[in-house]
Amino acid sequence: MNYQPAEDRYNGQMPYTYCGKSGLLLPRISLGLWHNFGDVDDQQTARDMLLYAFDHGITHFDLANNYGPAPGSAERNFGKIFHENLVSYRDEIIISTKAGHSMWNGPYGDGSSRKNLMASIDQSLKRTGLEYFDIFYSHRYDGVTPIEETMQALVDIVKKGKALYVGISKYPAEKQVLAYNYLNSHGVPCLISQYRYNMFDRSIEQDNLSIASQHGTGFIVFSPLAQGILTNKYLKGIPENSRASRPTGFLQRSTITPEIINKVAKLNAVAELRGQSLAQMALAWVLRDNRITSAIIGSSSVGQLADNLKAMQHLNFSEEEIQNIEQILLGNQ
Repeated sequence: MNYQPAEDRYNGQMPYTYCGKSGLLLPRISLGLWHNFGDVDDQQTARDMLLYAFDHGITHFDLANNYGPAPGSAERNFGKIFHENLVSYRDEIIISTKAGHSMWNGPYGDGSSRKNLMASIDQSLKRTGLEYFDIFYSHRYDGVTPIEETMQALVDIVKKGKALYVGISKYPAEKQVLAYNYLNSHGVPCLISQYRYNMFDRSIEQDNLSIASQHGTGFIVFSPLAQGILTNKYLKGIPENSRASRPTGFLQRSTITPEIINKVAKLNAVAELRGQSLAQMALAWVLRDNRITSAIIGSSSVGQLADNLKAMQHLNFSEEEIQNIEQILLGNQ
C-alpha cells in the first residue's frame, strides 16, 4: 500500500521555531533513532512510528552512524523505510546524523579526526541512500584531535555538498566556544548544538545552554525522559521488555534506585494535577526554555509517541509548580 501523508500535518498541532540565528525551522519535538530502529527491533513498528511522526508534523529525524544495534543498522533501516515511503517528501524533511564514537575496527573508526569524519559521512550516505544530510554533527570532542582539524572537516563536508548544515554534540564549554569561533570564521556557522537534558540531568544549565544562545546557535536536547525513567513505566519496578531490562540498551537496572523511584512517584503526582502524563510533563519541562529549539524523543511504539506529542498541549508551568518540582528534584519533599 502506498503511503499518503496526512493532509493536515501542518495544521498547527506541531509548532516550529527558528534554529538559532538561521532561517531553518525545526519542530519543537524531533524523533530520534538511537533505540528501536536497529536490526534487533521490529521493522514494521519502526515504519509505523516514522510515518506517524511525519503525519503529526515531526519533520526532523535524528540518527548517528553507530545507532543500532548493530552499529549502522538504524541508518540502513531508516534509509529503507524512507525510500519506500517518504522519498517524495524529501524537501519537507530534515535528516541529521553524527560521527565520532566507535564505529569500525582499527585506529580510524573512532574519534574526531578528519579521517574518521570524512569516511563516516560517506558510509552514512551509502547506508541511508541519501544524496546529502541536512545536518551533520561531530558527535563528541575526543580529547585529542585539535578542534581546528575537526571543524575544518565539517566546513569541507558542507562545501562538498554532503551536508547543508553542521552541528556539535556534547562538547565541553571551552571547546564549544572554540568550535563556534572556528566555524564562524570559515563561513559555515554552527547551526545547532546537541546535549543531554532532563529533570535529572541539568548540567547544561551551567554553561552550555547560555554559550550556545550567545553565539546564535540552535540547541537540541536528547534523553528528555531520561531514557524512560521520567515516565510511569518504572513506578512499580522494572517491567519486562522495558529499556532497562534489555541487554542491548544503555539504561542499566542499577540506575533505577529506590531514591529515583520515589522522586518519579512524586513528579508523577504533580503531572496528574496538571492533567498530564509524567512523560508529557517532563517534555514540557525541557521545552519551557525558549533557548531550546527542539527535544529529541525516542519511542518504542506509536502509542508511546502519540502520548508524548500531547505534551505540546500544555507547556506552561506556574511558579508554584516550578518550586514544587525543584524541591522534589533536590530531595526536599
